[in-house]
Amino acid sequence: MGDILFLAHRVPFPPDRGDKIRAFNILRYLSARKRVHLVAFADDPADLKRKGALAKLTGNRQIVWRGKRQATAGIQALISHKPLSLTAFDNAELHRAVQLMLARHAIDTIYVFSSQMAQYVPARPRQKVVMDFVDMDSAKFASYGKTSKGVSGWMLRREARLLAQYEKAVAARVDASLFVSEEEAALFRERTGAERVHAVSNGIDTEAFDPRGQFKRIDTMGELIVFTGQMDYRPNIEGVTWFVETILPHIHLRHPHAQFAIVGRKPTDAVKALAKHAGVVVTGEVPDVRPWLDAASVVVAPLKLARGVQNKVLEAMAMARPVVATAAAATGIDHGGTIEIGETVGEIADAVNKILEDPATAAEFGALARQRVIDHYSWDAKLAALDPILGLPPRSKDAQARRSAA
Repeated sequence: MGDILFLAHRVPFPPDRGDKIRAFNILRYLSARKRVHLVAFADDPADLKRKGALAKLTGNRQIVWRGKRQATAGIQALISHKPLSLTAFDNAELHRAVQLMLARHAIDTIYVFSSQMAQYVPARPRQKVVMDFVDMDSAKFASYGKTSKGVSGWMLRREARLLAQYEKAVAARVDASLFVSEEEAALFRERTGAERVHAVSNGIDTEAFDPRGQFKRIDTMGELIVFTGQMDYRPNIEGVTWFVETILPHIHLRHPHAQFAIVGRKPTDAVKALAKHAGVVVTGEVPDVRPWLDAASVVVAPLKLARGVQNKVLEAMAMARPVVATAAAATGIDHGGTIEIGETVGEIADAVNKILEDPATAAEFGALARQRVIDHYSWDAKLAALDPILGLPPRSKDAQARRSAA
């Protein structure tokens, strides 16, 4: 049985943001079964030093810097009639790295993480190819295009159209296409007619995200509402802006001292400007989100657009926090009614107000939410769906127990 080549659009370490969390845990799961080689991009200078951190999980590793300017990628996209998502990730050094890995090692499976990396799969691969789209990116760009005007709107609609064609072509030539939720998989089947499409959901490390765990607590801030996420990501920016400008004022009518903390790296200028509003804190990058979740009276996920499974919601549930989310943010999560769902400004504000006014009931909901993720969202349980797809034998209970104890 041969090795696995894992291609990733971003170094899957540390597992501190949505894509890295999924990629890291899949890499860890596969490495317990077979030898895995890694070829990945770095878009943060710190990531160039991550090779050693992944030594226990990988055989050979090649990390390539992705420094192409967006303007350059845009010109290349227009000239080549390709999606910007592809030209932005087109890199001669990484092409060579993939070719060398395939030439030097007995690889029988190529695991492709994110559609941008499918361009590095040989035209006629001898290996089994598993394409982990995670989300249907073309649908995301289509949604952006509907609400954007001018050149930006035209580019987004162009991206959606060309990327949809590309996704369909990729799915037709790979052995399996993976998505993070059944809803996302069903959407892909409907729009492309693709076969061999599977849902492999995200999990959560309930030992790391445990309110009784070992982490540095922060001083209580009274009534604290928390949002966590990558703060240069458009859906997150739009979500917190909507919350601050239209929802928080309704909450402040009943809870004037309530604070809203926006916790996450790389806040844009627009996000930083939200700190000018009364009761709003923008933390920027923090070494650990658990103290903020632990201190939260309620965690919110007011996303109007969300693809796949939101790790931020699972993390808050695992930390036994009451959660208020839009239906989009809760999509793909089997929460069993343990989180509050709201769509309108009034529904979200009312749900948050009720939680702030009844801490005892809020604590009960938080405990139920934590138990829900313990019962349904361990990574090993979720990733077991990969075994038949990759042709791997089911893991024995002894092996699972040894891994849990590791």
